[in-house]
Order: sequence, then structure tokens, then C-alpha cells
Amino acid sequence: MTATAPFTVQCRGIYATALTDLLVADERFAVGWPSGPIARRFDVDFETAPPDASIVPDDDRLGVGVLGDEAAVGAVVDRLRVATDTLTWVDSTPRGAVFDGVVTDTLGSGALVDLGDDEAFLPYGATAAHVETDDRVRVQIDRPVGPWSDARPEVTTQFSIRGALASLVREESTATSGPDLLDVLSVEIPDGWRVSWDREADEAEFAVLEAALEPLLDRAEDLDRALAEADDRTRTGQVFPGESTTWVQFGRASRFELDSRRRAVTPTMPGHHRIKAGAEQASAAVDFVEALAPDFEGSFPFDVVTRQFGPTVGDRVRIAHGKPDGRTISLGRGEVTDRDPDGTVRVEREMSPGGTYDGLGIERQAGDVAVTKLTEGKWWYPTVYRGNDGQKRGTYVNICTPVEVFPDEVRYVDLHVDVVKHADGTVERVDDDELDAAVEAGHVPEALAAKARDVASAVENAL
Repeated sequence: MTATAPFTVQCRGIYATALTDLLVADERFAVGWPSGPIARRFDVDFETAPPDASIVPDDDRLGVGVLGDEAAVGAVVDRLRVATDTLTWVDSTPRGAVFDGVVTDTLGSGALVDLGDDEAFLPYGATAAHVETDDRVRVQIDRPVGPWSDARPEVTTQFSIRGALASLVREESTATSGPDLLDVLSVEIPDGWRVSWDREADEAEFAVLEAALEPLLDRAEDLDRALAEADDRTRTGQVFPGESTTWVQFGRASRFELDSRRRAVTPTMPGHHRIKAGAEQASAAVDFVEALAPDFEGSFPFDVVTRQFGPTVGDRVRIAHGKPDGRTISLGRGEVTDRDPDGTVRVEREMSPGGTYDGLGIERQAGDVAVTKLTEGKWWYPTVYRGNDGQKRGTYVNICTPVEVFPDEVRYVDLHVDVVKHADGTVERVDDDELDAAVEAGHVPEALAAKARDVASAVENAL
């Protein structure tokens, strides 16, 4: 079912206030079913109709997922592109999608399932059947995850059609034992399905509840049909498409833009979203500071934040190398050997022998040390490789989205194009073609690519 504008949107998570401010300022959207704090902060009439799209937080606090009607999701995602380093990806394992898969391994708490182009995790508690390696299973995506996450999407063998106020659950028996809310609604639930009401349904009027169930009935019929047509279960792949699901990752510049949005609504300290994204335990501290001293001046307090939550000298941090296609690759962990209160950390890693250094074209040798200087907010960072004799073997300057120095990791998204300085002093710019390919594939917006090229040129000239 395709919704008509204005689209009703439900919003949750650490970005909810800023994103609500974005949405209510746009006539394409009406915000519905706000949380208590959101309802108190905005003097608007919130929608009571079922949402066409839901904005949900991701476990890493780096961005949000947008789920629901395809047209609504597309419009919301477009609105959420608040800065150059806002990146988006359509999920190939959207919530509610059904796949025929094969169990590839069994672990202590669940099984790994090959879905064809993706892999998922089936908790043992999410299936009534005993599963073993090579078993064929039909599963539904219950909990999608952002492409930058280390986790796999979670699946279940219990099928449902989820909505904001209610869900339809597919079961062999739907017998009830006593009065049910359905007894007073003029909605007929098809055989083989039952209704599971959300808590927010207690506050909704009967007409709203009926409106919430109607699109679920259509989708339940579509799912029944899809399952019947793929009854032989001989192929591995998607059986039912589920909800439209797109992930939005906010970079550092995006987080500070969202700070400005939030500040227009309620007291917001510099770096509000940046701090909350870096450490879960920081959320309460940020809320306390904003309640205690609501008038803020100055810039993001890097020194205070890192002293309180890390990293400090002696800590070990991961270099989380985000890729434009959404994945995150770890470049390994290193020790913080220096921390500048103004925003720079120096990380040293001992390199393992074998292979070559990209761009430099030299072999990695035993005893090599990589010294990386990462500065909060910069669009680039240098790594100097030295041999066990202390001699410089080359310098690699990575061009990326603005660096964020989180307590346990330093994070950014690599923008492909880089600049290297060889041991003999020769300077070379590399991988422009990879950046062009990423733009062509839709992974890097042209404005972001142009910024990357400008930064690379400036670094090249400086070296």
C-alpha cells in the first residue's frame, strides 16, 4: 500500500529531537506517536494515524534505520541527508523479508544461515525446531542491522507482519480464551493469523486501531501467497520482500548539524550527538549537564570528553575503517601513545610480516611499526611506517570523512583517493579511479567526492 503525502513518521532514539525538528518543518511529513520528551518539546499537533515510516536507532548509535512504506521511506531518507557526510544504503535483508536458507554452522546460542547473498543469525530461542548444519530453513528477518555493524541480521521461524500499533502473527491455531479487543472492531482477521497489540494501542481510538490493521491484512495476504508459491523450498534466496528498509549513517559534520537542529528546540551542549554516539554511558552524563547548565558556549570539549570516557594514553583503540558501501573493516588495534587536548591522538601498531603496503608497494616486514596521527574533525590522517631500525619506509595519507575519536575506536568512512609519500620523497596520488567507481555505484554522493578530491589535492601540494 503506497501512502499519500503528508507521510506520517514515528521517530525514536538519540537523534529523535533533531530529526523531529527536521520533519515538522517539512510539509511532506507529519510526526506521530512521539515519546514523552518529544511531545513536551514540540508545540505541534502530533498525528494519531499509523505511521507510514518509522525511524529506529541502530545499536552502534552511528545512525538510524528508516522502515516502512517504500515511498515514505524514500522521502524520509532524502530529508535526513543533513550534511556532506550523511551516507545511506538500502538494506538487502529488510525487516519482515522471508528467505529460504541453509544452516552453515551451529554456535552456542544459535545458528548461522546462508540466505544467498547474505548471512543471518538464527537464535535457538527463535525457532521451535532443532537445527543442524546443512538443514534447509525458512526464516524471516526479525532484526535488521546497519551495514556498518559487526553483527548479523537476526532471523526467526515465527512469521509476522509488524506495524506500529499492532502486529499480525502467523500461527497454526489462533483460538482465544476470553474477550479480545477485536470483538469491538469491525476488522476480520484471516485464518492462521492472530493480532499482537503494542503498548501504544492502549491509548488509540478504535478507528485508529482499525486503520492500523487494514494495511497489515493486505501484507499478510501477500505473504501467504508468496509462501504458497515457493512451497518446494529448493532454492536459497528471498521469498517475500518485507518492508522497505534503508540505513542512514551520520558522520561528524552531520552530527553537529543535528546539534544545531536540536539546539533550536531544547538546551543542547556542543557535541551532544557526537558524545552520545561515542559511548552509551555518556548519554546520562550529557543529559545531566544540559539539565544543570542549559546555557552553553564554546566548542566541542574534546579534552574533557576523552579524559572522562577515553581514549587516553595507554588505552588500545581500534581503527574502524568504514567503506563507502557501508561495511566497516578493522585496521587493527593500537596503543594510544600521545593525546593532544586539542583533538589529536597518536596510535602505534606493530605490523605483522607478509604482503605489501597498499600504495607504497613495499613489503611488510617483521618489526615494522605504523604510527598514525588522527585528529578529530579532519578529512585526512597520515600513517608513517617505520622499520625495526627506525628508518621511515613511507607515509600513507588516507582521505576520509571527518575523523571521530571515540573511546574504543577511531572511526571515519574511507573515500578511496589517497596520497602517499615514498621513502625517497616521491609524492603520488592514488585510487582516483576507485572513487569514480564509488560515485558511479551510488555509494558516494558527488558533493562528497568533490570534497575528497579537493582534500587530496591540498594534501598532495602540502607534501
